[in-house]
Parts: sequence; structure tokens; C-alpha cells
Amino acid sequence: MATNKKSAANNKQEENFSKYIKAFWKIYVGMVVLAVLFFLFASWGFFGHMPTFEELENPESNVATEIISSDGETLGKFYLQNRTPVKFADLPDNLVKALVATEDERYYEHSGVDARGTLRAILTLGRGGGASTITQQLAKNLFHGEGSKNLVMRVIQKAKEYVIATRLERQYTKDEIIAMYLNTVDFTHNAVGIRSAAKVYFGKEPKNLTTEEAAVIVGMLKNPSLYNPKSHPNNSKARRNVVFHQMEKNDFITEEEKVALQNKDLEMHYSPESHKEGVATYFREYLREFMKKWVEDNPKEDESTYDIYRDGLKIYVTIDSRMQKYAEEAVQEHLANLQEEFFLQQKNNKNAPFINISKEETEKIMERAMKNSDRWRMMKDEGKSEADIKKSFNVKTKMRIFTWKGEKDTIMSPMDSIRYYKNFLQTGMMSMRPETGHVMAWVGGVDYKYFQYDHVAQGARQVGSTFKPFVYATAIEQLHIRPCDSINDSPFTMPRGRYGIEADWTPRNSDGEFRGMIPYSEALAKSVNTASAKLMDRVGPKTVVDLTHKLGITSKIPEQPAIALGAVDVTVSEMVAAYSTFANKGLYMKPMVITRIEDKNGVVLYQQVAKPVEVMNKDIAYTVIKLLEGVTRSGSGVRLRTGKSNAASYKRVTGHPYQFTNPIAGKTGTTQNQSDGWFIGMVPDLATGVWVGNDDRAAHFKSITYGQGATMALPIWAIYMRKCYNDETLKVSKKEFERPESLSIDLDCDDHKEAVKDSVDTNVEPMDEFGL
Repeated sequence: MATNKKSAANNKQEENFSKYIKAFWKIYVGMVVLAVLFFLFASWGFFGHMPTFEELENPESNVATEIISSDGETLGKFYLQNRTPVKFADLPDNLVKALVATEDERYYEHSGVDARGTLRAILTLGRGGGASTITQQLAKNLFHGEGSKNLVMRVIQKAKEYVIATRLERQYTKDEIIAMYLNTVDFTHNAVGIRSAAKVYFGKEPKNLTTEEAAVIVGMLKNPSLYNPKSHPNNSKARRNVVFHQMEKNDFITEEEKVALQNKDLEMHYSPESHKEGVATYFREYLREFMKKWVEDNPKEDESTYDIYRDGLKIYVTIDSRMQKYAEEAVQEHLANLQEEFFLQQKNNKNAPFINISKEETEKIMERAMKNSDRWRMMKDEGKSEADIKKSFNVKTKMRIFTWKGEKDTIMSPMDSIRYYKNFLQTGMMSMRPETGHVMAWVGGVDYKYFQYDHVAQGARQVGSTFKPFVYATAIEQLHIRPCDSINDSPFTMPRGRYGIEADWTPRNSDGEFRGMIPYSEALAKSVNTASAKLMDRVGPKTVVDLTHKLGITSKIPEQPAIALGAVDVTVSEMVAAYSTFANKGLYMKPMVITRIEDKNGVVLYQQVAKPVEVMNKDIAYTVIKLLEGVTRSGSGVRLRTGKSNAASYKRVTGHPYQFTNPIAGKTGTTQNQSDGWFIGMVPDLATGVWVGNDDRAAHFKSITYGQGATMALPIWAIYMRKCYNDETLKVSKKEFERPESLSIDLDCDDHKEAVKDSVDTNVEPMDEFGL
């Protein structure tokens, strides 16, 4: 009987165990079914939108428009997110290895989801490490972004990531997925994607990253803010060393290499790519305005408008990154010294930086600047009264200001800061190829972050003696004068009524002397005012103005005799293009800054073609060139040759000597009260113009020694050209200007060689005097 009872108990246990087994399998199968259904529902879009085949083929992302220089460098971008995608071929092997070793060791073994990693994450509740593969992280970045903090929503997101990851694996190769993933990561500091990160943090293209730089970037993937080399260098270094450990663990580097790399200091070359910083900032802003109009005039096929901040356009420009760099360096090197001298000379001026103006005139300048400021505009928009706004301008506050030695934190009132910035000398500089019209360098000011007015294309300034070659060109064409012909440098008065002038006009030479009979070549070289005035009297203002219009100058020029001495406002870009016509054998080329525009797929949307316009006979153009060569051989531009100077402080400011020996055609220009200094210089394949002056004409140097074009502008040209010549890859010409065959104008001036030989640099350029 006992045996029967034991047997019955065993049978019951077996039945219970069988029930448990059946229950387990029911639960297991049910969970599997539920899981399958869960993933099916996710794939069918029950939990929200799932990307279509087309969306997977072309994942939506904000792609920055890239500005590419003529030598293939990125000058800057227009973006909401600073993202410029790269292909896998552009990624270095060390970056890919660091990524796989650290983020997804079995990347090449799974199909989007790592089963082992997922199981480990479930069993350890995430404490054993994350389970997201590179493909899943790409899915998250592309289609829903940051993970939800709500557990239920995060589970749903994970399911969607699994589904999308497997679809991505079917759609793309492993290499393509890695490139896509690195292109989507936000590395902070306006660096979205691997290319921007490499440029911002290390100043280079991704393919040039070293192993330690690649490890820093991969280390940031875990938390771009916490492991940022700019914000948290210690965290970044520690995380970088973890990446080295993972690379050694996965046999990508040896133990010895790991130790050597981990012992290296964290190095970074931080180069922010903001709209207001970096290279060619003024040019980029000019280009942005051009593109705003271009997208309106050139819609897509579906009639929608291109978005320069999202559509990933590529704008190929004529700017050469090397020449742009040299131009910006030349401005920096000269103006930093010149500005120091300006401050010294203003030290005892109680109304600095303004000279010889009344208190009322000063107040008008300051009030106009106040009302044009961002502070005034914002407070006005907030509904503040004018009295309250004015009062706020006299309250001292903390602010960061511009200096030539770097930004400085200080305390001053907004009104004090306005006066402070009025002290700064500004510049406009443009360099272009005469034969093609291609603009090679463009510097619109000293610092776009603080001074956002472009002095190349936006600001027209009085040009002084740089206008005189247009008068001479007109006279050569109309009167058939030759450089060797003579003119009498003697007192001259144009009577009231002639050419509509309202009073007698008696221009003077700056030194108050008259030289008697001199050749035209010397008259232009020494910038003799009476000679220009007499030529203007003979040809008439209208013919000169007509010529300037043919030379592409659209700035308004009055048909008045005083324009012979430069009493007219013209932009730097217009003056450089006009002068380039002389070097281009009489053919005018409109300045060109864009060669072509492509969409993100490389389809050409716009291509610009140069259109030369014949303005003057090549013999006349060449004759003007020879006259302008005289300026740099024996006239106001002779410092390019000798670099003579008597004053040590003057030599410090101008950076003598220059000692150029090659042919240079050029002209200096200085206006009344030394408010504007110009130099436009040309060699056969490059024309460059420079203007220097304060924004307000009432602010200027007291003396002509420092306030003339040969001191303010010419040194920038000289420093720039010296840098260009030192860079042999640019191949800037040192040859003679090409002489036309069968030249019809006699240029043989043997009779005047002795006079030219005896010329001396007096450190003072003839100053333009408008009837004073």
C-alpha cells in the first residue's frame, strides 16, 4: 500500500511538472509572439511614423552650404546645423578602427542588431554596457534623435531602432553606414558631423586626423558635451585613453603603441566655424547677400526655393585661400602698428578721435552712431522711451571689446564704446586677375565680429589722386598727348561759369611750388595737381566721367572739374576693376567671385562665364601702365623700391624696406585732411587696391606724414605682394607688362632720364587740395 501511495505522489509531481513546463512554453511562446507582434506593429507604424524606402534612400538632414575656394579649401559655410557630409573614402583608417573598437566591436558580424549585446544589456539591466550598435545609433540620429526618458516610450523607440537598423543594413553597405553615422553626430560648438568636428577642433580635413585626434573624436560620441576637448579637456583625455585601450584590446594597436599614445598630452587646434569668425568673413557676408537673390531668381524644378542653410549647395568661388590669408595677414601686420601710432597722436586730443570739428558736429556724429546701434534698435522694439534709451547709453557696464592684441574684457558705457570704436582705422582691400576678372582676395574691414561694414563693395570713399589716371587716359585718347610731351606746371585758375562751377577754381600743389615745364610722365608720377586740372580743362569733365562708366564705375560721379583731383566717392572693387582694364590691354572685366554652384548631388545649377568688354585702345592702356610705372620708380610710390625713411617711428609703422625690383604700375591717393589713404598697384597678372581711413572723415591723422596713402595703404599692398611672391606655388608674375605690337604712341623719354634719376623720396606724397 505504501508503494502505491509513493507511486501516486510521483505521478502527481510529474503531472505538476508537466503543467509547469507547458505553462513555461506557453508564456515563452506568448512572449515571443508578443515580441514579434510588437516589432511588427512597430514596423507597420502603429507606434508612430516609420521611414519609407524613399526616406531610407535619402535620409533628411540639414546640410550646410559650403564655400569652396579656387584652390579647393573650404572658406566657410552657411548653415543652421554646421553639417557637411563626407564619404567613407574620406575617413582615415585609424578613425574607423577607433569607432568600431569603442562603439561596436562586433559591427562587421551582425546585421544591425547585436543579439549578444542586447541579451547582456537585458540580464544586467544595462549595467553591463549599452547594446546599441552603430547602425542603431544611426537610426536614432536620423529618425527620432535623443532617447526618451519615459521607460515605455524608450522601449517603443528601441523597437523602432531595431527595425530601422535592419532595414538600413539591407539598404546600405557597412562602410556607407559608418560614414552616414559620423555625418549625423552633433559634436557641439557648431560642429555637426565628422568633417565639421575635424575642422572645428583640429583645423583639418577628416582624412588628415592622427590616431590621437581620431580617438578624441570617437571618445566624444558617448557624450559630446562631457568629453569635449574644448570645454572639458581632462575628461576628454581620460575618455581618449579608454578608446586607446579598446583599440589595443581589438588588436588595432599594440600594447607599446597604446602606452605611448596614452602618455601624450591632449592637443587641439580650435577653429570655430561661425558666421562672424574665420577666414574671408566680409566676402562670405557679401556672398550670402548674393545667394539670397540668386535663390529667388533660380527656383528648383518643382518651383520651390533653394535653402542656402539646409540644401547642401556647393559654391565654388574665385577666392584663393592662400592669397586671402596673406591679405588678412598684411592688414593685421600693418594696421596694428598704424593704429598704435594713431592712439599715440590722439593722446592729448580732448575730442579724440575727431579733429577740427565743433562740439555740435561731434554730438551729431555720436547721436547718429547711437541711433544706428543694435542696442538702440532692440530697446526701441521693447517700447522704451527715447529718454530712457539715451540714459542707458551712459551707464557703465561689463563688455568685451576689440583690440589688435585680442579681445579684452572691460567696463565702460555704451557711449564710451562708440567713441572708442570711432578711433579705429578701417580698410578695404581687393585683389583680382585682370585677364579673367577673378577676385583672389577680399578684406572688407579689420574684424567682422566688431565692424560689420564692408569697405570693398559697400562703402564708397573719396579716391584722391587715384582718379588722375582716368583724366590722363582721356587726354591721351582725345588730345593725343604722349608721356614725353611737356606741360607747364604754373598757377592756373578755372573761371566761374566754366563747366558750371559757381566760383573761380585755383587748385594748388601740396608743396606750394611750381616746376615749370615738365613731362606728363613726371606730372603723374609726382601727382602734380595743376597738370591734372589743366588736362581736365581741355577734355572736359563729361568725357572723363563717360570713360569711368565704361570702366565699370557705377558710383555717382559729378561732372565737375574738381574730380580731376579725386573729389569723388568710389568703392574699392570698382577702382580695382577699372585699373585692371589698363593691365588687360583695354579690356574691362567685371569682377567675378563665383565660378559655379552645385547642388548636394554635384549637379551644376549655375556657371559664370567671363565677358570682356573693349573699353579703350590697347596702345592707350599700355601708355597709362607706363605712366603708372613711373609712380613707383620716381614718384609717390617709390617706397616700394627704396624704402627710404628718416624717422625711426615712421619706419616702424611702415615696415621699410620693401625693395621690389620688378615692374609695378601703381598710384597713391590722399584726400583732404588725410581722411582717406589709397594705393592701387598692378603687376601683369594681379591688380590690388587698398583703402585705409576711419569710418568718420572727422577722425584722421593730424599730419600728412602718417595720413597719406603711401603710409596708410601702400604698406599693406607691399606686405601682401611680398607674401604672394614668397609663395612660389602662386606663380605671381614679375615680368614686364606686355607691349603691344606696332605701338602707335611714342614712349621714348630719353630727354628726361636725368630728371627721373635725380628724384628723391621726401616721405611726403602730394596731397589733393580742392581749391584750398
